[in-house]
Amino acid sequence: MGLFDFSTGSLVELPTTRFAVEGVLERTHLQRALREHIAVLGDDLLVVSEEFGDFDGARRRIDLLCVDSQARLVVVELKRTEDGGHMELQALRYAAMVSTMTLDRLVEVYEKHLTAVEPEASDEARTRLLDWFDEGEEAVLNPNREVRIVLVSADFGREITTTVLWLNDVFAMDIRCVRLTPYRVGDKLLLDVQPLIPLPEAEELTIQLRRQSTAVRAASASNRDWTPYVILTPDGGRTEPLRKRQAVRTMLHALHDAGVPAATLATVLPRANFLPVEGAHTRDELTAAFLARYPKAQDRLGWWFLDDPIVEADRTWVLSKRWGRTTAATLDALVALAPAGFGYEPA
Repeated sequence: MGLFDFSTGSLVELPTTRFAVEGVLERTHLQRALREHIAVLGDDLLVVSEEFGDFDGARRRIDLLCVDSQARLVVVELKRTEDGGHMELQALRYAAMVSTMTLDRLVEVYEKHLTAVEPEASDEARTRLLDWFDEGEEAVLNPNREVRIVLVSADFGREITTTVLWLNDVFAMDIRCVRLTPYRVGDKLLLDVQPLIPLPEAEELTIQLRRQSTAVRAASASNRDWTPYVILTPDGGRTEPLRKRQAVRTMLHALHDAGVPAATLATVLPRANFLPVEGAHTRDELTAAFLARYPKAQDRLGWWFLDDPIVEADRTWVLSKRWGRTTAATLDALVALAPAGFGYEPA
């Protein structure tokens, strides 16, 4: 789409131009204009530094470094080109470099910036920052090392937009793309500033989905049971600490070797986790027999201990590798079937 003149009642598309054609430079013109009117990129942004490059051993500079009202740092990377170059990669590096900045260090940076653009206010750096933050004096700068990124360009190549959407969706980052489109209308140069990612009407939903995704990943990580187990046998043997799947397998084989039939073991195991195949099969022929009996396992053969079955005269039993938070309860049930001396310990 474009920008249209509708003054005559009909649509007349206005001609776009290019920054290079109009002699508009990145730093001299665009960057200065955005610094002075940063609200066009977001009304919660406060510029704290321009051309910030105080990195150990790094020679590159952040076009505009900002903070938002939630006390998060915001890296603004600017290009006047139509493809954006590799600006997303540069911005990620910058975000990592400033992610450990403290509030005291930010005050120093902002004071230096004010000295350059508003000398009479240089001693107000801390006060202005604390007034800007929603939490005021209680604000903690960047507590989770989260840094927002705003990419600003005449346009964006598909590589950039794909990367940004992936980072936002999978890693719950906050990266925004803003497109600047110049128009030449007579002796006037107009600038259309449009959010590209996320779209304004979808922004709230995008934020909610990002928060939900982050919460789900955190809950998933906290609910995982990584406890290893040591299996004990009557002769005083102790295994090394074993992962859940290996602990259940070791206990199962030890009990079977001690005379507990596989059918009896199956009574205390989840039905879908210990499956029989008719006949006594060698390892080489077991996979075909297992698939013939359970064809839905075709794409999930890696979920089963097909290389270590329990073989009896009339049946071959295969144990699953997939065990959740019921491992301890399963081991308890198996021990209840065992002769004296069998047990386990969390490692």
